[in-house]
Amino acid sequence: MFQNTKCECGHQNPTGTVLCEYCGKPLVEDLPLDSPLEMRYDGVARRSQKDNPALIDRVWNFFSSVKIAVYLIVITLIGAAIGTIYPQESTFINLDDPAQYYRDTYGTWGAVYQALGFSRTYESWWFIGLLVMIGTSLVVCSLDRVLPLYKALSKQQVRKHLTFINRQQTVYKAKLEQNPEEWTESFAKQLKRKHYKVKIEGTALLAEKNRFSRWGPYINHIGLIIFLLAVLGRGVPAWHMDQYVSMDEGQTKQIPNTNYYVKNEDFTVEYYKDEELPDNLKGTARAKLYETKAVLYECTADCDDPIKEPVLTEVDRHDIQVNSPLSYKGLKLYQYNYEQRIRLITVKPMLVDSRTGEKYGPFELPMSNPPLTYTAGPYTLKLSDVYPDFGMDEQNRPMTKSRDPNNPAFVFIVTGPGLDESGEIYIYFPLPNAEDKQLQQMINASFQKSGNNSGRFSFEVGKMENVSFSEYTTYLNVRVDRAMPYIWVGAAISMIGLVMGFYWHHRRVWLRIDDGILTLGAHTNKNTFGIRSEVAGALKKTGIEVDPKALDNRRNTR
Repeated sequence: MFQNTKCECGHQNPTGTVLCEYCGKPLVEDLPLDSPLEMRYDGVARRSQKDNPALIDRVWNFFSSVKIAVYLIVITLIGAAIGTIYPQESTFINLDDPAQYYRDTYGTWGAVYQALGFSRTYESWWFIGLLVMIGTSLVVCSLDRVLPLYKALSKQQVRKHLTFINRQQTVYKAKLEQNPEEWTESFAKQLKRKHYKVKIEGTALLAEKNRFSRWGPYINHIGLIIFLLAVLGRGVPAWHMDQYVSMDEGQTKQIPNTNYYVKNEDFTVEYYKDEELPDNLKGTARAKLYETKAVLYECTADCDDPIKEPVLTEVDRHDIQVNSPLSYKGLKLYQYNYEQRIRLITVKPMLVDSRTGEKYGPFELPMSNPPLTYTAGPYTLKLSDVYPDFGMDEQNRPMTKSRDPNNPAFVFIVTGPGLDESGEIYIYFPLPNAEDKQLQQMINASFQKSGNNSGRFSFEVGKMENVSFSEYTTYLNVRVDRAMPYIWVGAAISMIGLVMGFYWHHRRVWLRIDDGILTLGAHTNKNTFGIRSEVAGALKKTGIEVDPKALDNRRNTR
């Protein structure tokens, strides 16, 4: 049990101090008398060593434990490994039903894996919680140790207690025949040649080098803390995005959760010629280059207005290729993939009055995100319903088979001269096949029968230039990673700390001469053989021959 102890040198030490802060004498009686001293923190008291800890101190002690930190890291590594058994949900594009996918693809184990939430491991509360606990442990461990260590190393005394010197790792004691002051100066010169910083008080000496290496582990901790904060920062939407946008040629789409829109002006693909392919691939279509001519817009007005069209301002354009993304203010659009399929993009129909034969229009009707109101001559068309992939359900009611505009149908309410205020309802198929024409006639006839349609109007496309198609669908990977620079900074700082701790060793030498008796002790946090060789070499230069192995206090006390 630690007590607030006053050393024989007169220095008052805080509770928990193992070695006197001033002279270094051991203050704890139950330390083995024949073994080197524990010098990890120079015996300075730490907060985690309180006798009667309060609640906050107990929390502090929990997170300051290296054993707890190791357990947290191991549990986190196991959790991270489990997250790699099957692909994470975030790696898929347009995964509408994850449970069904994992069940169909990976069987029962896949269904269990998804149901337990392991398919979202890296976004889960428990995984993020483990990272937070590791970060907290790093902070508390560092503060609990670095502050006492700094206090001890910044206030080192030159003349240490004989017990302190005699119980170091490297020890030498002998009667000195030379003048003590002259010999001390001569020994100090030898140590200075080995890059030690030397302090002398009479016949007492303190030599030290590479103290900075003691801060290596804590610099490593700072780097890891920055790294973890950056990783956690990727959970903030403004800091991280990794999504996919699919677009047909000529289509403009909003990038999710941003004020940016991207337009696919044109997509081109170039294939390898047969003579450029190896024999086993000749006759196959292999893409050599595919490119999206992209334009990036920023919404400047009416961005969230469901009725008005957003006001877009062009901010950048780039021909996106693999490994050549469009980059703008941290937003990057990568060419991810493409698919060849013919799709209708826009059509410019005309409203035809069957009574007079007059045609009004054309008006532009996009297949995706169509406006709600159109004007054709004196008539106004309000969009009532949209069926991107038209079909009929079991009760013969209109429905859509999918969200893709494979077979679109539009229901308009036409108002204008000669019509009731409520208007007339018509359904329009932009490019109907024979079956769709029959459905269109049947549905319009039902509207006519119910009194919502007089059969006066129809739609006509006219020339083919009024129809635009897309031959390819391109997939762009949208990425924002504002945390990545901090991740690299944290990793670099951590590496600097590791190098400091591994490649340099903190070495100290104390000596004092009392009544012609030389007592020398030396300590290092790594490589005791090296410091014994340095001490033996310096002693030899001053006329004292000694075998480096004879300086090993641990060997001598066995």
